[in-house]
This record gives sequence, structure tokens and C-alpha cells, in this order.
Amino acid sequence: MLKGQDRLALSWSEPLVAGDAAILRAHTRHHLDHLETPVDFDADTPAYPGIAGHARRSVGGALQALASARAGLGAFSLLRPPGHHATADQAMGFCYLNSVAIAALEARADGFQRVAVFDFDVHHCNGTEDILLDKPGLACISVHQFPAYPGTGRKHRGGNGFNFPVAPATPRQQYRSIIARAFAELRNFRPELVAVSAGFDAYRGDPLAEGTLEEEDFYWIGENIRGLQVPAFSVLEGGYSAELPELVLAYLRGVNG
Repeated sequence: MLKGQDRLALSWSEPLVAGDAAILRAHTRHHLDHLETPVDFDADTPAYPGIAGHARRSVGGALQALASARAGLGAFSLLRPPGHHATADQAMGFCYLNSVAIAALEARADGFQRVAVFDFDVHHCNGTEDILLDKPGLACISVHQFPAYPGTGRKHRGGNGFNFPVAPATPRQQYRSIIARAFAELRNFRPELVAVSAGFDAYRGDPLAEGTLEEEDFYWIGENIRGLQVPAFSVLEGGYSAELPELVLAYLRGVNG
């Protein structure tokens, strides 16, 4: 659908090859080796055949998006599996490797002094927060439903973990006001680069949560990312409704103006 639409000019590229050095900034060697074993990680995170390769390609997509942002281009990594629940040593919640955390740490290693992850997925980015917590020059800002899976994100954590919980079925305008507060925190951090964990499961029609956002709200989120006026890139996290392509397109139109 995204390739066939004519409302926004898009170019497509292949993911970079994700080497161990970049991945091991965020994950342990034990975890990386464990991905190759045919044993399910939890009920939501099976050891599908070839899943390690798929997860590495998702990381490669995030790194390609980072490279595009460094070159002054907007970029969205439209790859799965998602990543924001994966911790340094644990795959969970459909997530095997934490693509956005790996890309954020890569950006710091490449010379960006202040890198923020902004996560608007309906579920808390527990893995991203754990990996980036208290690391200098990094911030993790999350807007998410609480209570909900994985049960974390009730309050701010540490010096750089900023959480903005939203109660289930919160009225749409109130939900947007909480997102606006999260954007204010993001601006206060004064990032040189923003990595966006773009989850679309806060949509009112998504089957896995009780969000209330509409298509135009994702356009508005994209506008706010553009309004930061700093390099930014996005990676796909959740979003399980049949309307996902339209939601992604609305967000991209907001980001690109």
C-alpha cells in the first residue's frame, strides 16, 4: 500500500548489515548467541526459524535510517520484528534485538553528544529504558498505556528515563495533551538527534490495547517531530490493525510536511 500510494514521494533502500560491534553496545554476547538456539524465549516471543537473521535486518534498517538522518534526510525503518521490549540479555514481547537502542548508541559513538529516543508505542519501552538508563548524553522518553504490558513505566526513572503513562481508554484530547507534555520534555533535553520508536497500537482500532488516537493524531505527532528541527529517524514498533499502512503514511506526511 505504501509503495502504491501517490500522496507522498518515497524512496526505498535496503537495510545495512548489522555487525556484532554495534549490537554488542546494547546486548550481551550471551543474548546474541542465544538468539541462534531453537528455544522459545517466552509465550509471545517464539524462536521462529531464522529469527536471528530477521532481527539483525531490523537492526540494519535502524542503522540505515540513522545514516540517512546524518545525511540530512528523513528515514523510517519499516521492518519487523520490533525491538523496544528487548533488554540487554532478554528477548520478550515480540522483540529480539533492540534496534532503536542500538542505533542511539551507535549515534553517540559516531559523535552525537545528545541523543533522545522518543517512543509513542502504546506499550512502555522497558528494554530501551533499561539499556539506555543513566548513560551520558542519552534520554529515553516514552508515552504509553499504564497499566498494560509489560507492567513498567509508571513513573520517571533515573536521570534520563522519562515516562508519561496514559490510563486505558483515556479520552483522545487528554491523550494528546500527555503526548504534548512528553514533547516538552524532549525539547528540554535539547537533543542533537532524535530516534523515534514509532508504534501505532495506540490507535483506537488496534486489537492489543485500549488507545484512543485517530489517524490525524499520528500526523500531528509527525508534525511535532518535524518541528524539533533536528535530525530524526523512525523505526517501526507495534501496530496491529488493518489500518496500519494508513497510520504510517499519516505519520510520514506529518514528518515530511
